[in-house]
Amino acid sequence: MRPPEPLALAVIALGANVGEPERALPRAAARLARLGEALAASTLFASAASGGPPGQPPYRNAVLVLRPAWPWRDPRRLLAALLALEVAAGRVRRERWGPRVLDLDLISLGATQLRSVDLELPHPRALERPFVLAPLAQVWPAWRAPDGRRAEALLARLTPHDAIDTGRALLPSAPGRLDVGAAGTPSGSPPPGASE
Repeated sequence: MRPPEPLALAVIALGANVGEPERALPRAAARLARLGEALAASTLFASAASGGPPGQPPYRNAVLVLRPAWPWRDPRRLLAALLALEVAAGRVRRERWGPRVLDLDLISLGATQLRSVDLELPHPRALERPFVLAPLAQVWPAWRAPDGRRAEALLARLTPHDAIDTGRALLPSAPGRLDVGAAGTPSGSPPPGASE
């Protein structure tokens, strides 16, 4: 495991499809912002359920970019905080990819690469999911996968897709776009080892 850099930025995907998703996601984003500094937040995106049991209601999804405060710069501690927020919102895990009142996924934490039983960074399926990539490309188009591909390019290869921007703000106090490179470097400067 490569340790996270001191000011690593966390990309967190939020989703929900039962209860009141359009209220639950902004509430969760406000709670996430207490774990550090919310640097950018997408609008809410609507999409059909992907995988899981048939007949699920559509999802609302979003992405928040967070500069975690000290205790949550450790990826496992940050993941534990996300899981605790899910439980506090009433999430009960019954079946894989089943309906949920709140789903919080840690997509990346700077350039940290980690593979363990409980956590894999970057998130292993995020690069295949328009409901993650569309809001990520909206707020941080320069974000890069470990192979150097940018969020906007990853989304373009999945077009057409059904992730539709609702225009509703996730966290009105946070900017809607982040102008830094992949690991929190100035825009246009790739992180070490990333190709243009």
